[in-house]
Amino acid sequence: MVEHSMTNLADRPLGSAVRVTSVAWDKLESGEARRLHALGVDVGAVLKLAHRGIFAGRDPLAVEVGRMTVALRREHALAIMVEDAGDEAVHPAGIPPQGDAQ
Repeated sequence: MVEHSMTNLADRPLGSAVRVTSVAWDKLESGEARRLHALGVDVGAVLKLAHRGIFAGRDPLAVEVGRMTVALRREHALAIMVEDAGDEAVHPAGIPPQGDAQ
């Protein structure tokens, strides 16, 4: 049996592929919410946590979204709920990963 534990993006280990299950848009500033949505960070996207900052609070976080690397504040990553994506390739919401068309 595979266990699908959901947690927020900020608390995931580096290098893990995760699927976005929900975003608390109301906890984000409207400009930041629009930016994340435009970059494909939404329900269904598969992301990879690539880097954590060295400063207090571990800001900023770098997240791979498709072929992009996006910087996020920890407080924004806390609003993004995710689950394990296994070996699925990273991709923005609504766009299937490259090479998956059959």
